[in-house]
Amino acid sequence: MSTIFPKKTSKARTLLAVPASLCSSLPEPVTAQGKAVAAANEFKGEAGQIILLPVGSGVDALIGLGNASDAFAFGDAAKTLPEGDWTLSGDLGEIDPTMAMVAFGAGAYQFTRYKKANRKPARLCPVEGADAAEADRVVRSIWLARDLVNTPAGDMDPAALQEETEKLAKEFGGICTAVIGDDLLKERYGMIHAVGRAAQSAPRLIELEWGDPKHPRLALVGKGITFDSGGLDIKPAAGMRLMKKDMGGAANTLALARLVMDAKLPVRLHVLIAAAENAISGNAFRPGDILTSRAGLTVEIDNTDAEGRLVLGDALTKAVEDEPDLILDFATLTGAARIALGPELAPFYTDDEKLADALNAGGAMVADPLWRMPLWEGYDKQLDGPISDLKNTGDGGFAGSITAALFLRRFTGGRRWCHFDIFAWNPKDRPGRPVGGEMLGSRAAWEALKTLYG
Repeated sequence: MSTIFPKKTSKARTLLAVPASLCSSLPEPVTAQGKAVAAANEFKGEAGQIILLPVGSGVDALIGLGNASDAFAFGDAAKTLPEGDWTLSGDLGEIDPTMAMVAFGAGAYQFTRYKKANRKPARLCPVEGADAAEADRVVRSIWLARDLVNTPAGDMDPAALQEETEKLAKEFGGICTAVIGDDLLKERYGMIHAVGRAAQSAPRLIELEWGDPKHPRLALVGKGITFDSGGLDIKPAAGMRLMKKDMGGAANTLALARLVMDAKLPVRLHVLIAAAENAISGNAFRPGDILTSRAGLTVEIDNTDAEGRLVLGDALTKAVEDEPDLILDFATLTGAARIALGPELAPFYTDDEKLADALNAGGAMVADPLWRMPLWEGYDKQLDGPISDLKNTGDGGFAGSITAALFLRRFTGGRRWCHFDIFAWNPKDRPGRPVGGEMLGSRAAWEALKTLYG
């Protein structure tokens, strides 16, 4: 168990969950004194509302659940309750006990690499009826994704991203390898090399293999652009400020891989991280350049700031060569996706109806909402190059997330595949989801994978 979910002890204080419908007549074991204190503090059972009670109140604190349907009512509890161990009791309504623990643990997250936390979070003992081991692995994976995204590019360059992948492989008995720098050209990863060759830290394709070769092969592919200046088509300052998070796809891929390995899902896992910094120097790739991909397709560069799809194209090609049963890729790929759906809702693209249904169901189950977008055939011809097989943008700036997905599809070899165009960042605080890096879309994907392979 993680330190956020300790074993239950007699010293743990009691937190009573109260739906709004019960706040006017608080249930046992709340005493008359406790009810009076709650009334004096205007406890209305609103989602996430916490009231501390004095000795003799029957319980030590109350937490409101609102209509008792959103587990993230527990999202701020770890930082609102006093430090120490707590047990949860009361009617959770429609809230799944495991999700209550996940929400509590997600809200306990603190990024302390550069600044000490003001206090330790409260800890929650395993909740009755919950799968505590599952809650623990999900929370650990959320924290991993957030730590990776929150770390600045100066400390999370392609080499550091490889080190993090190696740590994960070592923890779970996987094998990590990498093709680095000019060796990418020898192995025909021309697009990864071109995108990252101007940076001080060499570009690389990082691979992690785990599991029984007899099991269905699952490929997880992540965009690992550790910083995106835009290249020679340079971003404005405002657009560059958060570009440490442009490896959010890789962070989510590694977090999902961690879930797969920790739960021992019966798959042959193949993780591919296309890691590069899109930097500017004398040897940066240029608008108008034509790159040769590992798939043998030539790609003309319309815009150097559309680099994520380039590195993913090479990584997807490698994934396809090993004949996977399923490919999932995660990328902070387009601003168009944010314009369409905002930062909280992740679009996904797939032609597989069974997979789409599993993803939608999984997202609803764990409060990680997704929205299926169309692989609209009418836009595919926009990617045909006048002097090359492909160009790396569509026409006119319309439907940018769709044309990016269609570009990636050219490298999937007809395999079963899903693309997630995620933000991987919370721009504002919400319960259990603090400002900063986020595990987005990949928790829903985990639920789908358990349905498909569990």
